[in-house]
Amino acid sequence: MSKPEIEIRIYVACLAAYNNGILHGRWIDALQDADAILKEIGGMLKASPIAGAEEFAIHDYEGFEGARIEEYQSIDSVAEIAEFIGEHGKLGGKLLEYFGDLEDARTAMMEDYRGEYSSRADFAQELTEETTEIPQALQYYIDYERMGRDLEINDVLAVEAGFEEFHIFWRR
Repeated sequence: MSKPEIEIRIYVACLAAYNNGILHGRWIDALQDADAILKEIGGMLKASPIAGAEEFAIHDYEGFEGARIEEYQSIDSVAEIAEFIGEHGKLGGKLLEYFGDLEDARTAMMEDYRGEYSSRADFAQELTEETTEIPQALQYYIDYERMGRDLEINDVLAVEAGFEEFHIFWRR
């Protein structure tokens, strides 16, 4: 796994301190296994200004590229999502944002991914040229922009991850 461009981390707050008007928490690297994250949370809770603090919540997060993290989301889930985004970057976050489910995003990435294109039209043109022999006299009459738009309506998911960066997935 290559190092992501931005840190993927969560800010975990001690609820005992928070409920007593004290901000006490820690930014924790989410690109580690759940046990390591829980160990860091335990250290943060032990350092709490409120003795015996046990409860925590995720009050902020960054680097998840559009994927949503809930305040009381399981740390196992946070670690799995971070790993997926760490592996696939912005595209992983966009897939999670679209599907709302890690398993669906994984399935799309593993089974439905067609590739990266600079536009929907480029994908439509490549697909057309791979599957159809177009007579020379008709080549300039084909509207690939429209074909790309129509493909997205019915057959493909086009995830725009940046300027001229479209990732194409077949729809199920």
